[in-house]
Amino acid sequence: MALLLISYFTSRKANNQSFYLADRNSPWIVVAIGMIGASLSGVTFISIPGAVGAGGTNMAFSYMQMVFGYLVGYFIIATVLMPIYYRMNLTSIYGYLEDRFGRNSYKVGASFFLLSRLIGASFRLYLVAIVLHAFVLGPMGVSFLLTVVISILLIWSYTFMGGIKTIIWTDTLQTICMLLAVILTISYICKSLDSSIFSLGEIISNSEYSQLFFFEGGWSDPNNFFKQFISGALIALVMTGLDQDMMQKNLSCRSLKDAQKNMFTFSIILIFANALFLSLGALLYIFAHKNSIEIPTKTDQLYPTLALEHFSAPIAVFFILGLIAAAYSSADSALTSLTTSFSVDILELEKSNIEDAQKTRRRMQVHVLFSFLLLLLILVFNAMNDDAVINNLFKAAGYTYGPLLGLYAFGILHKRQIKDHLVWFICILSPILSYVLNANSGHWFNGLSFGFLILAVNGLLTYIGLWLISSRTHG
Repeated sequence: MALLLISYFTSRKANNQSFYLADRNSPWIVVAIGMIGASLSGVTFISIPGAVGAGGTNMAFSYMQMVFGYLVGYFIIATVLMPIYYRMNLTSIYGYLEDRFGRNSYKVGASFFLLSRLIGASFRLYLVAIVLHAFVLGPMGVSFLLTVVISILLIWSYTFMGGIKTIIWTDTLQTICMLLAVILTISYICKSLDSSIFSLGEIISNSEYSQLFFFEGGWSDPNNFFKQFISGALIALVMTGLDQDMMQKNLSCRSLKDAQKNMFTFSIILIFANALFLSLGALLYIFAHKNSIEIPTKTDQLYPTLALEHFSAPIAVFFILGLIAAAYSSADSALTSLTTSFSVDILELEKSNIEDAQKTRRRMQVHVLFSFLLLLLILVFNAMNDDAVINNLFKAAGYTYGPLLGLYAFGILHKRQIKDHLVWFICILSPILSYVLNANSGHWFNGLSFGFLILAVNGLLTYIGLWLISSRTHG
């Protein structure tokens, strides 16, 4: 109800510019808070706490090494990319590629974003829908199909009119709900351990889950500090700075200065938010061991299992609210950005000479289309019933960010012009080669595991390919 009320007040007199960029009038502090929820997502809400004691990648507090790397990426976004986007007065950030290279590069950038975000948003919403169905709606006799339909209909209902103007405010509410759920759960566990939330640091430091930095394992260790830190910087750079979903919120700020204040504030808040989730993860394992509760085979299920089966009813309610808030704050902005990119980059509605009313109708039709595609993909994932295949599909979608990294790096660092008609070939070949390298790296490179650094390899291959099809500019 709160989301619908926010939608009602923010969508009055809304037009296409309101939907795309909130009339470039968003308060920067509201954007900063709302971006936390969009960055974390429902998957983070249940996965990061579970990873703390799972072993393998991101065990203990090693994930914070990546979060520290985020700061480097966000600094580059605020000082290099944002000035470009604001100077060009962009609605879609992929308009830069058209101005710098040409129409093919523009379409490549937008298409890769659409593919990656559609699969990524569907995957994240699918994982949350599984939890909601298994623990909440399923026991009430609601089918999985109806669970997904209800979820997407709610997202559609409060985004279809106001778009990003609505998202700015709903994401802020959802972020607050999500963090409140985590804080209340931490407080509850501390109390059950005969301690207080003020003793949180002592409880964790005396446990086996407190290690933060990992320097000894070498490059074959997935938690190696340098590997995680560099990966974090690259992930932040591409999944925020080169992602229409995240940058659309920043472009809705009143000025470049406000957008930069938003980015720096968001960076600081994100550190504390991730520290909270990791602290929660440590406490969940400590609580489970103390009470002889078996750890689920899939550690993603640890938080839902404890919250809904072993904690008090109020904590269970707040967990559900937090999970829904985390899922929706990611999915609603994804739906809005997909609509924006397809309308602006593919249909080019902003450049067309048709009447505004017709532009609005077409944009609404696109919004319905992507809502349906989200539903369809989630049902396909559910029908597959194969976690390995679905996870690999999600990871494969992430390979689309490498060509974006290469395109923007080449465009910003050089004045060389490329043969625009060959960009599709380069940007399709680079992810394929990266995938092959990543799949065989252990055998070919004496046990080397790229991990998230495959993003850098992918970007570098794209960069080299662009250099090979480029020439010096004249005049």
